[in-house]
Amino acid sequence: MNKVFKVGLIGCGHIAETYFRGHQYFNNFKIVACADINQKAADRCAKLYNIKSTSVRSLLKDKEIEVILNLTIPQAHYSVSKKVLNAGKHVYSEKPLATQFQKGKELVNLAKRKKLYIGNAPDTFLGGGGQKARELIDSDLIGEIKLGNAIFAFPGVESFHPTPESWYRKQGGPVIDMGPYFFSTLVNLLGPAKQVQGRTLTAFKRRIYGAGPKKGKTFKVEVPTTYLATVQFHNGAIIQITISFDVINHQRNHMELYGTKGSIIVPDPNMFGGSVYISVTEGGRWGEHKTDKMQLGKINITSLSGRSNESPTNANYRSVGMSEMLYAIEKGKKHRCNGELSLHVLDIIESTMKAAITGTPQKIKTTCDKPKKFTEQEIKKLMN
Repeated sequence: MNKVFKVGLIGCGHIAETYFRGHQYFNNFKIVACADINQKAADRCAKLYNIKSTSVRSLLKDKEIEVILNLTIPQAHYSVSKKVLNAGKHVYSEKPLATQFQKGKELVNLAKRKKLYIGNAPDTFLGGGGQKARELIDSDLIGEIKLGNAIFAFPGVESFHPTPESWYRKQGGPVIDMGPYFFSTLVNLLGPAKQVQGRTLTAFKRRIYGAGPKKGKTFKVEVPTTYLATVQFHNGAIIQITISFDVINHQRNHMELYGTKGSIIVPDPNMFGGSVYISVTEGGRWGEHKTDKMQLGKINITSLSGRSNESPTNANYRSVGMSEMLYAIEKGKKHRCNGELSLHVLDIIESTMKAAITGTPQKIKTTCDKPKKFTEQEIKKLMN
């Protein structure tokens, strides 16, 4: 039986509900206390989930809590994770690791010095879709991947999020927000990246609040809201990526990769399930490889939640990355959503933004190991 780690939560905002849902699925953690810069938010969260509401300072001093779940806004990830590590606790953070590469590098180095684990979302590549795609690619069914394309494009978070401003201010934007999902998935499938070039644009100078107390009012956009990038990987593959908050609708697949023997359609990197499709003949049929019988592919969203991409056709097992990290802590192993991977993804993010804004190609400074496959047998050990 796995050890059950007591977890403290910092950041009681929109995404917290998804992590509490993880209690239904995973057997080695329990969120027991929460804190937030907004005490009322912490109190509401504590009341809703029947846990303790406290201050960040008290949470970090609590000797029973070994791990902190950092769900603050991206601009606060660095400062909060640094406090957690300096308090001698392991930390698992929402994406990205930090909003600046140098600060992310500082966190990874600090964790190494302190001999602590640092984990980071996204963990979606551990799901049925990501692992089935990895299995099919590794089987050489489509040969050596040479090129491909990926897209995330929608109108923006302001339609459903009551406080969307941080997505449109300095150290915000679509690549900071959605890049982690797509880049982590690509690294899982192709290995580390080596170079990126791109272009950018901003379609709207102001945005309209679509939800919350400011609904109907507008706010200023301070960052580019569309990035068009080309990323080259160490294995030689070249992938074109569109990441945008400026598109009303589209009909493109989230990710298509093209090999020397065939092509693969990879399901939404922002979710856990979805079928993988393979075609190995010109103009031929696409063979469907379902994931709904896999541990992290089973459909578990039974109604529209209002959260992006959550519908009754999807699987959402966010927090498996933290669960797998805790298992690795107990067993003294390396976890998959580790600092090395997260820092490399942050390097791709920052390099993509810089390349697109300046028009100058950027070399990726870091590398990382391709994450190990996450087998059904390993996953079962973590499941209730």
